[in-house]
Amino acid sequence: MFSNDIADYPDGIVLPVDKPYRWTSADVIRKIKWAACRHFGKKNLKVGHAGTLDPLATGILLVCIGPATRRAEQLQASPKQYLAGVCFGATTPSYDLEKEIDRVCPADGVTEERIKAILPSFTGEQEQVAPLFSAKSVDGVRAYETARRLLREARERGETFDPGDALQSSRINIYDLQLVSFSEHFKAPEPIAATEGRGRINLADVRSYDLKEAVIRVDCSKGTYIRALARDLGEALGSGAFLGSLRRTRNGGFDISEAITLDQALKQLGQ
Repeated sequence: MFSNDIADYPDGIVLPVDKPYRWTSADVIRKIKWAACRHFGKKNLKVGHAGTLDPLATGILLVCIGPATRRAEQLQASPKQYLAGVCFGATTPSYDLEKEIDRVCPADGVTEERIKAILPSFTGEQEQVAPLFSAKSVDGVRAYETARRLLREARERGETFDPGDALQSSRINIYDLQLVSFSEHFKAPEPIAATEGRGRINLADVRSYDLKEAVIRVDCSKGTYIRALARDLGEALGSGAFLGSLRRTRNGGFDISEAITLDQALKQLGQ
């Protein structure tokens, strides 16, 4: 447990928290900030994170407390590693399981051999278009806010949602891609309906679809969207794809083996 005086930590505190499934990064920060303010007796203690994680992703979320928030940008700029479960044979507007499948695609040409053969072409410096359902800011507005509006309007018109050219590309670097496993049949999780609070994140029902899954280890730079990589892999293989799972296993010099649960973080703060 930490002492009750934040002055005992002149460089601040960095907690490598294993973000819970279906929690937003902001949910975690609010929870830890409340506990930290109580523990250290400070009303306006700074608490932030070094790189957001999607709600349906788990893994290392670096939570910076006090003076450590000044290091957040430096930590965020470090290389990252993910384990990505890419599902082939369909697409969703969000490129993950938060939204329902909107298009079914042929996946006959998606094989372990073809995936291994194509992965090297996705490494190196490149331009990547972020998912419209993302926290990327466009003209001062979060992309996901624009995406939700466009999706709602498309449904009202009875049309298929198309993000079009709403986002410009960004320069990223994918250092390495390795196929960890491949399955002809994706084992879809049980659906979860969105509710208020932290449960507002929907988990779509894709159990009736016959999808293939490749688990890929991704080593990449800051700003790389793994959902966008899944989209691009699907297109390159003549199919469609989205993320069925995502886990960040390395960030800011921390490995997933060093990560602590949210409950463990709160206990260190006297909760």
